[in-house]
Amino acid sequence: MPDVQPSPHALLQKLEWTVLRRLDGALQGDFRTLFRGHGVDLADLREYQHHDDPRHIDWNVTARLTVPHVRQFTEERDLTAWFLLDLSPSVDFGSQRRKREVSETFVAVLASLVVRHGNRAGAVLYGNQVETVLPPRSGRHHVLHLMQRMRERPTTPAAGATRLADLIERARPNIKRRSAIFVVSDFISEAGWEAPLARLAQRHDVVAVRLYDPFEMTLPELGLVLMQDAETGEQIFVDTGARGFRERFEAAAARREAELRESLARAGIDTLELPTDGDLSESILAFVDARRQRSRLAAGALPLTARRHA
Repeated sequence: MPDVQPSPHALLQKLEWTVLRRLDGALQGDFRTLFRGHGVDLADLREYQHHDDPRHIDWNVTARLTVPHVRQFTEERDLTAWFLLDLSPSVDFGSQRRKREVSETFVAVLASLVVRHGNRAGAVLYGNQVETVLPPRSGRHHVLHLMQRMRERPTTPAAGATRLADLIERARPNIKRRSAIFVVSDFISEAGWEAPLARLAQRHDVVAVRLYDPFEMTLPELGLVLMQDAETGEQIFVDTGARGFRERFEAAAARREAELRESLARAGIDTLELPTDGDLSESILAFVDARRQRSRLAAGALPLTARRHA
């Protein structure tokens, strides 16, 4: 018998008393440290310096003046966050929790952090195609509405490969102003999403929120089992007790992992990884700490660990 999920209201209330309270304490109320280059307008151009982020180089001006120049931004008072949500069949897998449940919890937490400070959150939902666009709004009621819409998107039978490129391309015209964008997916998709994601990152602060399950990396010994491709519906019996099969499976998983990391790095995208057996607040705080460390290094400061011993 499947587990009964708490209602969106009950889940959000629980998260407010647990994960959100912990994040508030760790971030000391400064939730904007989650984002980089968010909610900003172009203010000026100046010559590139060694500590500048290369992604801020204005290549047109650099070519014209033959000296590298970077764009400087001024921060706006409000922030808009968008969630590009992959709800395709593969996210319904999970040995501990379903990836879809991890996605909903993450969205509830991040959207709550954003909207309760007077900012806005919007979403684009993808199943077998882009099905729903929720314009950015603020308020707790809007977060509950977003959670409910994610649940209303039913578990679907396999209907062909996911095309993340379609999600990204369809979302882009809806995002009018510079925003923080979270692409929440397991990235089990047809090729072709890397270039659209890189184009999106040229204007916005884009984070790839990668959902995964430990069984997608390493198979346990369960004997003869029926395995099904969640995307295509193809089924095959495999002997998980066979050492050679498990080794081939793990080698293929490692290759896919390396290719995914390389693709995200080429697109210039930071990645927040969320395992189905992990602690959400720990994952978010590790991501924030990594961004803080990189910011300190870029500014010429000592990393936090070194500063404690200075």
